[in-house]
Amino acid sequence: MKQQLIVIHGGDTFDSYEEYLESLKSFELDFERSKVKKWKKTLSEKLGNDFDVISPEMPNELNAKYLEWRIWFEKYIPHLNDGVILLGHSLGAIFIAKFLSENVLLKKIHATLLVAPPFDDIGHDYSLSDFTLPEDMSKFEQQAGKITIYHSKDDSVVPYADAKKYKKKIPSIELKTFSDQGHFSQEKFPEIIKDIQALFTAVTS
Repeated sequence: MKQQLIVIHGGDTFDSYEEYLESLKSFELDFERSKVKKWKKTLSEKLGNDFDVISPEMPNELNAKYLEWRIWFEKYIPHLNDGVILLGHSLGAIFIAKFLSENVLLKKIHATLLVAPPFDDIGHDYSLSDFTLPEDMSKFEQQAGKITIYHSKDDSVVPYADAKKYKKKIPSIELKTFSDQGHFSQEKFPEIIKDIQALFTAVTS
């Protein structure tokens, strides 16, 4: 049986529709960069035939609402196998952390990989709206399998300090620190490919 990997992409949240519209109007599009296929889009190709990569298109990523994402994600759960690996980037990462803190997945999770996950919006220039984490994250710790966070010190979107907040909350988390990867919006991410392949090897050996 192939190793399932479910990948939750990032997104933006706003406290009001007016703020969302203003963001759309002021956004400066980098047209050439928008044509680059980023690492999340090439996971299936890089990982090979041993993996079944599932990448849900979460509702309205430019103005995400947690309830909508939860409803959509829950449609995938009956199709997941025990031993699934969860991977989330940015808003997708905090979505996974919040969902598993508030719900029981009913499927055994082998590992959870969080890339540049926000922890809160205190002192930040963005709002997490209804994606805020609960105080009690024990369910997340208990059912998420091996939890690894990837965060870069030069991330200009989600501060590196947020990774330390996760580590303080759940000391068993493995924190992998980078210095020059920004918000992990690049085309290649060989480190996570290597880690995912190692997780698969550990299961099959």
